[in-house]
Amino acid sequence: MFLKPRPTERDPALLRQHYEVERELAVRLRSATREQRRSLYGSLYNELYQRVPHHPQLRRKSSPELTRKALAAQLRILGPYLRPETTVLEIGPGDCSLSLAIAARVRQVYGLDVSEEITQQLSLPSNFKLILSDGTSVPLPPDSVDVAYSNQLMEHLHPDDAFEQLEGIWRALRPGGVYICITPNRLNGPHDISQHFDTVATGFHLKEYTVGELSRLFRKVGFRRVQALLGRRGACIPAPIAPVLAGEAFLAFLPATYRLLLGRTLGRAFLGIRLLGTK
Repeated sequence: MFLKPRPTERDPALLRQHYEVERELAVRLRSATREQRRSLYGSLYNELYQRVPHHPQLRRKSSPELTRKALAAQLRILGPYLRPETTVLEIGPGDCSLSLAIAARVRQVYGLDVSEEITQQLSLPSNFKLILSDGTSVPLPPDSVDVAYSNQLMEHLHPDDAFEQLEGIWRALRPGGVYICITPNRLNGPHDISQHFDTVATGFHLKEYTVGELSRLFRKVGFRRVQALLGRRGACIPAPIAPVLAGEAFLAFLPATYRLLLGRTLGRAFLGIRLLGTK
């Protein structure tokens, strides 16, 4: 029994072309050395968008309604942690729409990205600063950030780079500061373009994690408390991680088809990874 991929309205030929291009580029990134990856992250994503102009992310960027909905959901997650005196770090801010919305509520916002091209046409507030990175380093002073946030970023990093970046985020946080990390769960994946062709991620999701795997990384770099953020449509509350780990252990023993079917039924509310790490 084979579980059909998530439905899509995209043309099958364009879908296949996207898959072939992304898989080709991902192989180059996976096989690159640490030094090579420092320059490859930005260049390969630029190449992907040039060769796949029908990429869904480009379509979403041109849709104000999709942008508005995504922004509102993220603000609901972050809202409880934002105060007028807060300093926020967004890792991978993309079009910076979230960072700019946050800037109206807090003292300082840093956006950490591999390119400044996307912000060149933006009118930026005085309390927002774009920090350029090689894809893994976090060039901010230690103990300078109250809240760090990333959404759909961790899975795009080489596993070695992901750990290095996590260490940098931990150093940048003040004692008591928090890191909110949102990333898809491997147990109901893959979640990149390869979901239509493969049973594991072979595109630009270089590694999809489970809650157990990622929470262990959080502990390893030094986070003293790791919680799950549970809820729907951005309305999330911190919860103990043990019940989520138990659910993952149960799913992991199921045959792949049934695991995916149940995992997709549970959806992001219970299986999508939303971790809250406290320094």
